[in-house]
Amino acid sequence: MFTIFRKEIGSFFNSLIAYIVMAVFLTAIGLIVWVFPESNILDYGYADLGSFFSLAPYVLIFLIPAITMRSIAEEARTGTLELLLTKPLRNSDLVLGKFFANWALVLITLLPTTIYYYSVYKLGNPEGSIDSAAVVGSYIGLLLFSGVVVSMGIWSSSLNENQIVAFIIGVFTAFIWYVGFSSVSALFGTGIVAQILSWVALDQQYVALGKGLVDSRNVVYLLSLIAFFNFLTLWKVEQMRK
Repeated sequence: MFTIFRKEIGSFFNSLIAYIVMAVFLTAIGLIVWVFPESNILDYGYADLGSFFSLAPYVLIFLIPAITMRSIAEEARTGTLELLLTKPLRNSDLVLGKFFANWALVLITLLPTTIYYYSVYKLGNPEGSIDSAAVVGSYIGLLLFSGVVVSMGIWSSSLNENQIVAFIIGVFTAFIWYVGFSSVSALFGTGIVAQILSWVALDQQYVALGKGLVDSRNVVYLLSLIAFFNFLTLWKVEQMRK
């Protein structure tokens, strides 16, 4: 797994992919948090990072599939996947290596945004009036959410050799899981179906973690979702090996 991880990370940083992804994400988030009048913190008047944490998932829903769309689709198109599958390499090592490499790139991209917390902490009146527990919970939620979307994106990449198709499927899957289920749950009122759909929706899990109290049930669900989509990718790769 480490060999695949190192290969993927190296390919990211030896090309413009990693730098373009980081620049696009940080520029978009920076404009949202500090510039746009509808969402910037300075006009909001409160020591709060709510605008960042509420809008970052929507940016990541499009950005992460753009990173992961080449993970397996490009390997299959160029024939290098067949070469990898002939090596004494376990299928799980291939899938997990690619997953952790893509997730690591997203985490590195998110790391500079911690300066927002420091800035708001200093700008608060009095200094330090920001709810640090909520910020930590929101970051945990954002990291786990990113992991889920990465696993969805790699699964999408395993379905087709066309990267554009992989990107569209990845965005669609992430969007449906993030806001689709909760929107549909509203159509069922307050019954058991509505409760189930609301629970499985990613936005509900993400918001719950952002309240400052990290519930193990939310963490376990998100980790289970990561494992589920990685399992689907593993199953697809095993079908390719046959």
